[in-house]
Amino acid sequence: MKLVSFISADGRPGYGALRAEGILDLTHRFAERGATTLRGLLAAGLLAEARACAERMTPDLPLEGLRFAPVIPDPDKIICVGLNYRDHVAETGRTVTEKPALFARFAGSQVGHLEPMIRPRISAEFDYEGELAVVIGTGGRHIPASAALRHVAGYACYNEGSVRDWQRHTGQFLAGKTFAGTGAFGPWLVTADEIPDPSRLTLETRVNGEAVQRTTTDLMITPVPELIAYISTILPLLPGDVIVSGTPGGVGAKRNPPLWLKPGDVAEVEISGIGVLRNPVDAEDGA
Repeated sequence: MKLVSFISADGRPGYGALRAEGILDLTHRFAERGATTLRGLLAAGLLAEARACAERMTPDLPLEGLRFAPVIPDPDKIICVGLNYRDHVAETGRTVTEKPALFARFAGSQVGHLEPMIRPRISAEFDYEGELAVVIGTGGRHIPASAALRHVAGYACYNEGSVRDWQRHTGQFLAGKTFAGTGAFGPWLVTADEIPDPSRLTLETRVNGEAVQRTTTDLMITPVPELIAYISTILPLLPGDVIVSGTPGGVGAKRNPPLWLKPGDVAEVEISGIGVLRNPVDAEDGA
C-alpha cells in the first residue's frame, strides 16, 4: 500500500491511500479515533484498518489539484545518518567510525514530492543527497536489531539537501542540513509488507535526468535494523519518526568541478520498490 500526505485544492491537509485512479481520503474516516494525520494513523495502530479500507473502497479524490506534502509532515523527530556508505566516506576524506554518525533535521526543512526545493539566498553551494527514509510504525526503546524491522511502518525516498558552506562552519553538520525547504521527502510511504528487506534496494539520484549517484542498500555500513537498535537506545522511537539512512558517493561537492543545485534544475531520487521523488529547484524569494 502507498500512503500519501497532501494538501487539497482548497488548502485542507489530509492523508490517504494512493491508487491509480486517485486517492482514497482516509482523513475523515479515522478522525474520530484521533488519526487526523498519517503520523496519527500510525500512532493509533490503524495501519491494518487503513489497508482494509484501501482494498474495498474506491478513490474519492482526484490527483489533479492536490499538492504532495512531506510523507510525515509532523514527525516528532527526523534522525539523519552521515557517512553510511564507504564510497561517500572515501570521497569526503574521512574514516569509517565505529558507531553511526547522527544529526537532526527539523520538519520545517522538508517539502513534498513535486514541490520546489529552495536554494537559500545566503549560499550557492546547495547539494543533493539521495537516501532511503525509514518511517517508524511501532514505537519502542532498546529495540534489538533482530526485531527492528517489525517496528517499521514503511519506506520512502529522501533528498537530504545540504548547504555545504554552512555545513563546514564547524564540526557539527546541523547548520547546513536543515535550512528551510532544502530537504524533500516522498513521493509516498510504501508499507513494509511490500519491502520485507530494505537491504535489497537500488537507489539512484539524478540531476536534470543525469545519474549522479547510484548504489544498492546492502552497501550501508550500518544497516537499517542496527540503526533502529542504536537510535532507540538513545531515546524512544515513536510512530511517525523518520530515520534518513545516509547517502552514497557522488555528491555534488566532491565532483570536479562541483555540481551545485541551481534554480531551474530538477532533482530526482529513485528507489526500487518505492518510486521517484522529483523536485524542481527554486531560489529563496526568487533571488
